[in-house]
Amino acid sequence: MKIIKADEHLKIIPVVVLTSSRETPDVAECYRHGVNAYVVKPVDFAEFMKAVKLLGIFWAAINEPPIALEKETEVQSGKAAKEGVKI
Repeated sequence: MKIIKADEHLKIIPVVVLTSSRETPDVAECYRHGVNAYVVKPVDFAEFMKAVKLLGIFWAAINEPPIALEKETEVQSGKAAKEGVKI
């Protein structure tokens, strides 16, 4: 986490911790180091797969990234240049 969050190109990547620990110190430490979400994974495989699917939906369709992040991503992909977007 320290390496990811210290790197200008990597720190914008959302980090989700999937763990079996519900221990308060574990949760607190992860958030202190910049984790974006902490999920206690279900033991049952079918429930685990459901949780992973819901996480994917959340990050891809529900979560709103910062506007600056969206513009940076567009610039990196060339979309902004093609559409004449000024940043």
